[in-house]
Amino acid sequence: MTDVAEAVRARVDRRRAETVGFLQELIRLSAQGEAAVQARVARELAALGCVVETLRYRPADVPMKDEFAVAQEMAREERASIVARLRGTGGGRSVIFFAHPDGEPVTNAAAWKHDPFAGEIDGGRLHGWGVSDDLSGVATFVQALHAVVAGGARLRGDVVVASTPSKRHARGVAAVLHGGHVADAAVYLHPAESGAGMREIKAFASGLLEFTVTVTGREPDTREPSHTAFAHRAVNPIDKALVLHRALTALDAARAHRVHHPALDAAVGRSTNLLVSQIHCGDGVRLGRIQPHCVLGCTLAFPPPETLAQVQAEIEACVQAAAAADPWLRDHPPRLAFLAGVTGAEVKTEHPLYRITADAIVAATGEPPYVNPMHTSSDIRVPMVQKGIPTVGLGPLGGDLSQNGRTDEWVDVEDYLRGVKVAASIMVGWSG
Repeated sequence: MTDVAEAVRARVDRRRAETVGFLQELIRLSAQGEAAVQARVARELAALGCVVETLRYRPADVPMKDEFAVAQEMAREERASIVARLRGTGGGRSVIFFAHPDGEPVTNAAAWKHDPFAGEIDGGRLHGWGVSDDLSGVATFVQALHAVVAGGARLRGDVVVASTPSKRHARGVAAVLHGGHVADAAVYLHPAESGAGMREIKAFASGLLEFTVTVTGREPDTREPSHTAFAHRAVNPIDKALVLHRALTALDAARAHRVHHPALDAAVGRSTNLLVSQIHCGDGVRLGRIQPHCVLGCTLAFPPPETLAQVQAEIEACVQAAAAADPWLRDHPPRLAFLAGVTGAEVKTEHPLYRITADAIVAATGEPPYVNPMHTSSDIRVPMVQKGIPTVGLGPLGGDLSQNGRTDEWVDVEDYLRGVKVAASIMVGWSG
């Protein structure tokens, strides 16, 4: 098997121009929209001998386990995933590789130094809209499969690849899984935002819960346009929101002492955080008025094996206790709304999937990888939580992501090529 993997990696070296060129082609096609990218991917996979299916679905119709999002947070239009299966000869383990072709809405393209839809290479970096989030992931599994098939390797297990939407709770990989495409393992191909590239493996993802708390106040009894002189006769919702802010801060501190995971504690010295990230009250113009409502926007990150139900219950109890201790809030209960939530998951470093992935990275890069536990709510969690499928993630060095408000998004060309080698080696090593 080692000889087969070496031959597959050598084929990637020989097809360097074609491998990079395919990613450039996807960048150029993305100017025409997601459908154009998906059509090209489907044609390439069919040419490799895969059985190709277009799976159409609506995100809100996808059943979910330990994950939710309110309707306004989700993509509403029908979406399409390209799912292809390369059938094995039998007796081997199956694997799913997945990545997402959809990127951020195109804005501020004029600020780019490189044409966002040309696939330009400059200083070893390949630039393009969505190249790091996540066209390079899609190109990686297509080109890895090409190296395996064209090199004549006959895998024993099935290899399934899925180019499937992810942004704005599109739930693409969940739709693929619940649509009957399951396997013994899964690999999520996405450039690492950490700056480590192929030196790290995503094998751990914390869960994340987003919620708001809305507090009602009372305007003073006056028809005057300014409430300032009457403020003592009002109930300022900001004051009452601060009561809840203090309660949530205390809950955060208590959880920090109680909830621990060795990987997170070692990385940042803490395993859970409750962040009050926003306070909304008024329009910023009418400064002399008491507002009727104030809204706290919050997120809570929590490690496995904690569940959504557990952390939701803690937050509910915290808000209720704070309200019960305040006369105004007791009679005017705050409204707690959970907007979205995902459960975390992990693969241990002794798992066969991790070991095979780590060995493939060493063979391609010459360096042993490490687990970065800071990828909160990474999509590696989806196969694990929804179907109990062990999953790892990896990807080339990339940066300046459009989703972070940056320009000239890029991936490192050499690391992208190494990523293709690693993905092909995992196909050989896992499926046999």
